[in-house]
Order: sequence, then C-alpha cells, then structure tokens
Amino acid sequence: MTFINRRALGLIAAGSFAALMASTAMAQEKRVIAVSIPAATHGWTGGVVYHAEQAEKEIEAAFPNIDVIVKTSPSATAQVSALEDLAAAQTLDALVILPFTSEELTGPVEQIKANGTFIAVVDRGLTDPSIQDLYVAGDNIAVGANTAKWMADKLGNEGKVVVLRGIPTVIDDERIQGFTDVMKDTNVEILDIQYANWNQDEAFTLMQDYLAKYPQIDAVWANDDDMLLGVLEAVKQSGRTDIKYALGGNGMKDVIEMVMANDPMTPISTPYPPSMIKTAIYMVAGQFTGQAPMRGSFKLDAPLITPENADQFYFPDSPF
Repeated sequence: MTFINRRALGLIAAGSFAALMASTAMAQEKRVIAVSIPAATHGWTGGVVYHAEQAEKEIEAAFPNIDVIVKTSPSATAQVSALEDLAAAQTLDALVILPFTSEELTGPVEQIKANGTFIAVVDRGLTDPSIQDLYVAGDNIAVGANTAKWMADKLGNEGKVVVLRGIPTVIDDERIQGFTDVMKDTNVEILDIQYANWNQDEAFTLMQDYLAKYPQIDAVWANDDDMLLGVLEAVKQSGRTDIKYALGGNGMKDVIEMVMANDPMTPISTPYPPSMIKTAIYMVAGQFTGQAPMRGSFKLDAPLITPENADQFYFPDSPF
C-alpha cells in the first residue's frame, strides 16, 4: 500500500511539475506588438514618437515576453511599405497604428487583420471601423467647446473674436463645430475663420492679416498650439492692446508653461495629448500580460488645463 501511495504521489508531483512548466512557457511566450506612426513632421507628431518610444522601453523592461517594435513613416505611402515589411518579418500579435491618412491605410491594415492580428487604431480612424478591435482618440468637439465656454464667460458673452483652423480634416471640423456651437448661444461675434494648416508661420501671416483687417479683436482662438505661437508673435509685433486672450489647444509644453506661469493672455489650454499613443500601447499590452482584454472605443476627455492642474499635463522631456 505504501508503494502505491508513493507512486501515486510521484505521478501527481510529475503532473504538477509538467503543468507548472507548461504554464511558465505559456507566460513567457514572446508576443510582438508593432507600432506604426507618422514621423515627427511637426510638434504634435514629435510628441507621438516620443511617447511611443517611452512606452516601448517601459513595457519591454516590465514584461520580457513582450517585444514592442516602433516604426515611423514620413508619408502614407511609406507607412504602407512599413506595414508590409513588419508583417513579412515576423508574426504580429498586435498592431497599434496612427494612420497617416485613413483611406490609404485601411486596405493594408485589413490585410494584417486577416492574419489574426489584434488591431488598435489611434486618433485618425480607418474608413472601415469594423477592422479595429480598439480605438483610442481625443475629444475634438470638447477641445473646441470647452475653450469657447471659458472664452465666452471671460468676455461676458460679448465681444469680437477671430479663429484659425488647421487643415481640412474631420479632426479640424469637429473642433470648429464644438467652438461655434457654443458661441451661437452667446453675443460673441466670430469675425473670421480661416485655415492656417496647423503651421506656426502660416498662423503668423494670417494673424497679421486679421490685425490689419479688424480694428477691434477681443480674443483669438487658434485650434492648435503650433498656430498659437505664430498668433502670439504677430500680436506682440503689432503692439495691439485690445486682444485680451489668445488660446490654442493640444497641450504643447511651451503653452503649458504659460498656463503654469498664469500668463494673462494664455491662462488656460485644452489637451489633445500625443501621449494617447502610449495609452493605446499599454492597453494592448494588457491583452497579453494582465488577462485584461480591451475592446471598443475610448475617447479621452478634454478638460481645461489651468494653473492648478497644469503639472498633470506637463512633460518637460517631450518635444511637444
């Protein structure tokens, strides 16, 4: 009887050891997360690259079984080629992509999806949302609306403002919609809305035109912080004192520093953080490390950034 018990115990121990080894092997199975993003062609995408690379370092240090591969592309065509190279070189467990353009990237991402790859899309959506398993973006309507509410309140619901918009995209349309919808319910007059293509130099030139055209401007909204810097320089050179506020959006660190310093012309901002790429990468990593399946659409809020909370949105080492 004793012999039987020992043999049984031996079998149980051997089985337990085998199960443990299998579990360990499964836990250490290498998972590959590819991250495809635009190159740092301007401030915001520079921030995207920075936060993606930070996520790569942090996740690989914390989870040795995860390999994060970050690839940047200077154009939509280059991004398509980068995806083809990534898929050919290894099996991709997940793809986190911020598409350069929606139309050109939808087909290539769909092909990768067909291989069983988990797809997370950030910011600019694909033309076919059914391809994505996860979508992470900011709230562009809130960026415009929250800025407009603050501005209208400070102006006493009266005054004259000019607006600078970015490039013809859904993102820009939503920001303008959020801003103008709020202002419709006030006595604030929007004198002009023109494109400056999210470019500091073009915003400088457009603001000079506004200043020459309109003798009274109470406030300016540039719906992106790159443009805001051009606006501020134009106002400074003009010597005009009628402009009470010049506001932007996106949370550029130079602008956050103004908010932290209680700048009288730019005392608030709204976030559209390039760090959303990092949020998405961490959420995808949870698929393989924490038994935390992530599906659906996640929209980041756009609360006002004020001197009281600005430190939460300030990343001094980021290029944006």
